Amino acid sequence: MKENGEERPSIITLIDEDGGEHEFEVLDVFPVDAKRYAILVPVEDNHAGTGERGDEEEADAEEYERAYIFRIEEVEGEESLVEVEEEEEWNRVAREWELRMQELEEDGE
Repeated sequence: MKENGEERPSIITLIDEDGGEHEFEVLDVFPVDAKRYAILVPVEDNHAGTGERGDEEEADAEEYERAYIFRIEEVEGEESLVEVEEEEEWNRVAREWELRMQELEEDGE
């Protein structure tokens, strides 16, 4: 998302089953097998909304490790995020995301 000519992270707030709010950065949204998925990472307090990072490669590795995969489903006309818990589906989406990241890296070189 661009803000004032600068790239800014897309931040969303999810509410857990206990009513707690958690902020996540949306890294990517893409289709796999006719379903849409979102890759989210928790926003750390010291980076919330700033887009600031330390060493870029180290930050990317940390994001991959902390990433959650959510399936985007439409419920009563509104989009809802459902965490992917089935191992086979999770692996399929993770592989697709890795391929997308590799393609972006190759295009950026």
